[in-house]
Formats: sequence, C-alpha cells, structure tokens
Amino acid sequence: MIPVAITGTGLYTPSQAVSNDELVACYNAYVERYNGEHAADIAAGRTPPLQASSSEFIVKASGIKARYVVDREGVLDVDWMRPRIALRGDDEPSLMCEMGVDAARQALAAAGREAADVDFVVVACSNMQRGYPAIAVEIQHYLGARGYAYDMNVACASAAFGVQAAADAVRMGNARAALVVSPEICSGHLNWRNRDCHFIFGDAATAMLIEPAERARDGHGFEVLGTRLQTQFSNNIRNNFGFLNACERPQRSWDDVLFHQEGRKVFKEVVPLAAELMLGHLNDLGIEAGAVRRFWLHQANLGMNQLIAKRVLGREPGTDEAPVILDEYANTSSAGSVIAFHKYHDDLASGDVGVLCAFGAGYSAGSVVMRRR
Repeated sequence: MIPVAITGTGLYTPSQAVSNDELVACYNAYVERYNGEHAADIAAGRTPPLQASSSEFIVKASGIKARYVVDREGVLDVDWMRPRIALRGDDEPSLMCEMGVDAARQALAAAGREAADVDFVVVACSNMQRGYPAIAVEIQHYLGARGYAYDMNVACASAAFGVQAAADAVRMGNARAALVVSPEICSGHLNWRNRDCHFIFGDAATAMLIEPAERARDGHGFEVLGTRLQTQFSNNIRNNFGFLNACERPQRSWDDVLFHQEGRKVFKEVVPLAAELMLGHLNDLGIEAGAVRRFWLHQANLGMNQLIAKRVLGREPGTDEAPVILDEYANTSSAGSVIAFHKYHDDLASGDVGVLCAFGAGYSAGSVVMRRR
C-alpha cells in the first residue's frame, strides 16, 4: 500500500471569546434569579437551590480559562444563554460549512495544494448542523474539490476516525488526496445553565490534508505509521438532541436532551482506555513510549490529559511532550487534538515520532502514530 502523510493543517478560530469571569458573572446572575423565583419551594425543601460558580472552581476542575464562541452576546445574555445564529437560506453556505472551508483552505495552502487535488472530503465532528445534504458534500462544493464526501460522528474521537478513513482511501488509491475537516459549534449543544458543564466547551474548526507521503514537500509532512480505533458503549456521556425529540411523549427537559455527563465515571474509565490504546498501538509498531517526542491529546480536561500521558510514559509528562491548548480554547470536541497538533508541530525534527490521540463519548478512542519526514 502507498505510504501516506499529513501534509497540511488548518485552524479556524472564531473572533469572539468568553473568559471564565464573564461566564461566571452571567451564570451566577441566572442562579440568583432562579433561586429568587423558587424561594418558597426552596425554603420548603421541595426544590434544591442552585449553587453559584467561580472562575477558581472552573480552573481547578478543568484547566479551562476561556473559550472561543461563534456568538458571545447570546451566551452572556442571562435571558438566552446560548449563541444566536442568523438564519441562512438554502442557497447560502451553512455556518459549519463556512468554518470548515476556512480551515480546509489553510490546510491546502500549508501543503501547497489546490482544492482540485482533493478527491475525498470527510467531515468528522460531534454534531452536524443538519441531517442532509451532508456538510462534507457542502464543503466539497464550496471548496471546488472532486470525488466524494460524507459526514461521520464518533464524538470527540471523530478526527482520529476521519484520519483512518482518509488514510485508507489514499493508501488504496481511491483518492489522490483527502481532507479531514472537523467544524465544531459546541456552544450550540451545551447547557449553559448547568453548573457542572456550562464552562466545558468552545467553538473551532480544524482540517488535515492527507496524501501520498512521496508527494509531501521536502521537510514537510508527518508520515502516518499507523492508526488504531476502539469503541465501547457507555451512557456516561450523552447528547440526546435529535429530530425525534419533538415526537417524544412525555417531552424531555433541556437537562436531559443537551450534553450531560457523569464526569467522575468518565475520568475513571477513559484514562485507562486511552492510555492502553496508545501503549498497545506503539508496542505493535515496535516503538517505545519514551521515544515519542510529542503527544497531541484530546483537550477535555487538564488532569485527565496529564494522567493519561503519565500512564503512557511512566512518569510525569513535560508541557513540551503533551502541549495544552485547553486553557485558551476549552474543549472543542473532535477539533481539540488537531488544534494541539496544528499549533505544536513545527519544532519537531525529521524522524521525530508523535501520537495524536482523541477520546470521548461512545466511548470512542483513536490513536494516530506519525513520524516527521
């Protein structure tokens, strides 16, 4: 089979951001109003009071300090507390398409390629803006790419699954080049009124171009040495939003329909899943964990990332070995590990080995082992 490489990456970052202090001020205003409106029931013990939050709590729980969003005004409006997105006509590109095209064009430019060189586009992300036509086909159209395109959703691990699909297509000769695009509008599926998770997510879009390794420009690209995927069913991370919600009787609350998780259970179960996946993958490729120059991990929780890297390396990881973008971007689902890769790969030398690992709901996990050309 043809050796393949990631030859270009792109990152779309929204122009608007929300700090922890701003988010907490809005959330606590909501809490104060809610507790006031339900004061009688709270006093009688019929309704539990909501607890205020703080920036210190958020940083301690997650390592997150800020996040980018497609609309900060809506998120910080205590009467709305979610992004406001202008309705677009069917003849206009969707917001998710617009973000993905921006990231894809950057990836193409980084690789020195044109959209016409691409035969396959896969949009791999946690939530699609609509059912059909596929966002990938829309991005293919607005880019001017050829061939075929489709969407896939494997939650936060989607980008790693997309890399395997793209790499396989190029290896088998079904595409000259393939784009893996991960546009994430996480602010739209987050319950901003839930203290346990209102701070977790941010918005972004990433793209990776995959093509035959021999086509990579001198000194550019990371040869994909192998990919490995794993899934294991769990209810501990859920997003129940879908087209059948309106048909359900009785109707469910937003707390059940939007993103929610059992955070402690997720931490306990996903850490060994991701660590063992990477260790097994590296072992089968004949690579010692200590020989890995960098780990680009899914950016969900700082403590989780540190513990996963520690289990793989057998020691505390250095910030250079497992870089963090979580503090600035928050959890951007499938885009997180790719943002880390995009921002922290230029300094690697020829022959250096790196691992991109994404993990999340499903459970799902994916490992991509690569070597700098």
